Amino acid sequence: MASPATTQTVRPLDALCFDASGPPQIASVVTDHLRLLGARTVRPGPAGHGDAPAAGTTLTGGGFAPAHATATWADPVSGLADEATVQAATGMMAVHGRRDGTPRGLAVDYAATATAVLTVQGLLADLVGQARGGPAAQVATSADRAGLLAVSQYLAAAGADEGEAADIAPGGPPFTSADGILFELETLDPGAWAAFWKALEAPADALRTGWRPFQFRYATACAPLPAALHTTTRSHGWDRIRRAAAASGAQVCALRSLADRAAEHDGAAPWLLTPTEGGAVPGGPGRASGPAAGRPLAGLTVLEAGRRIQAPLAAHLLGLLGAEVIRIEPPGGDPLRGMPPTCSGISARWLALNRGKRAVEIDIKAAADRGRLRDMAAHADVFLHNWAPGKAASLGLDADDLGAVNPALVHAYTSGWAGRLDDAPMGTDFMVQARTGVGEAARPEGEVPAPSLMTLLDVLGGLLGAEAILAGLLLRERTGRGVRVESSLLGAADTLTGPALRRAARGQSPRRPAGFRHPLATADGWIAPADADARAAARHDLRDLPTAEALSWLYRNGLTAAAVTTELSGLHHDPRFAGSLTRDAHGAPAVPDPWSFA
Repeated sequence: MASPATTQTVRPLDALCFDASGPPQIASVVTDHLRLLGARTVRPGPAGHGDAPAAGTTLTGGGFAPAHATATWADPVSGLADEATVQAATGMMAVHGRRDGTPRGLAVDYAATATAVLTVQGLLADLVGQARGGPAAQVATSADRAGLLAVSQYLAAAGADEGEAADIAPGGPPFTSADGILFELETLDPGAWAAFWKALEAPADALRTGWRPFQFRYATACAPLPAALHTTTRSHGWDRIRRAAAASGAQVCALRSLADRAAEHDGAAPWLLTPTEGGAVPGGPGRASGPAAGRPLAGLTVLEAGRRIQAPLAAHLLGLLGAEVIRIEPPGGDPLRGMPPTCSGISARWLALNRGKRAVEIDIKAAADRGRLRDMAAHADVFLHNWAPGKAASLGLDADDLGAVNPALVHAYTSGWAGRLDDAPMGTDFMVQARTGVGEAARPEGEVPAPSLMTLLDVLGGLLGAEAILAGLLLRERTGRGVRVESSLLGAADTLTGPALRRAARGQSPRRPAGFRHPLATADGWIAPADADARAAARHDLRDLPTAEALSWLYRNGLTAAAVTTELSGLHHDPRFAGSLTRDAHGAPAVPDPWSFA
């Protein structure tokens, strides 16, 4: 294998070639990302990779043994054959539909996009393992596992020892102004919430009652707000609402269309990798020993200073690949550890992202503790944070500062906007959905645009963050230099809506047709036809048939469909996922690793 210290490369996959096959919604994203990382497309054949498996994606060249990954919808036995059936079975339709009170399919290919990113992660991890002296492996992932990962926090909460802290019932933003502007509202401060609604003269009892479901909407995927709050915004014009937000400290964002986003889209990659300045560091700190097959990051250390979902999920995935993950928590520990519902006294949602990590308490406001953190970074491979823009630099903990004590460090920042939009609002999931057209893309024609209250971008942003860090680690192994890595929720939004943005840029309607991925009611539940069979299935009234009989009837008529999971707590007993869902040491539900290595 070529020495990482002497290989001349600018991007992590320079000098590598690939061919990709498989479900188009998955393979197209895999192809885009591999090209952005420097790989070139080749046609399989005699000059390619010989007897490598025909299906999936294979990377060759650069001094590496061939890296191969397969990505499928699911085990064929499960009957899950496309995006719609995977969304139905894994609970994604149930969670996304909580705002409406019935299961709803996402009109974007969320499971396929997540699967593609996981596929690239697996390939990059294999190459990092090879560069560190480990064996080549064959990677496999599937959309049903990606779907389970996407709902893992909601699944954990459904199987907790206690109930939710807020009601799960229909309702939620966006709000509407008197002049017809749909908008999202964001604040993490109850005082700002109250001041905003007082400025609009909302009833006092409504603003008091509304705070709890609004605050917990990130956890519950719904927000049953008092109707009086929606009535209040409809009585004021957009200018008045904006002034109320500015005066209160809350933020509002008008929903933008996909056409708006397509017109301003700069075509940037969803992440940015920048080798750090200074001399090469042969091998870096991670080359002391070769990792075992299936754990390509074994022996590497990740410091994670993250909260909520995006950065903790990225670090969680690196931990599943073998890295030791050390969480940097404030004095007294992460307050989200106790967020209900809990399992054995620990938040079930927190466990879904943070089980298996070691925690160290650091007061980043104290100079002595910042010195401790720099000492830890001197012996780490990755430092990951999702602090507010500029905070790392103000603390003396940005890439340049930590690079001074560890020139081979991969310094990773997962943000909301990556500094790419001058007028960007607060970089939270629902605000980014509103600003980038995801609220329009998630629903088909004929429906009012609305950001999903399922944390689509936080989860996909975490997946992209892990992908970017793996790319940074590979670039480090090939150059001997540290790498600054940046990823964002904006990158997640553009990745998710890529096909819709391309349709908008061509002047076509970017949205899916009316009724797209709407489940069909049965006598005792719901079924979701495969996308290709949806029109034919919708011609038949199945409401008098039990779900099992409706599925059999469709199957006999050559149509594919899947039963819609409506209660996440029932997934443990669903034969489509037999044996794949477990419980951790605290009793919290746990989803399977998204990849397997052989």
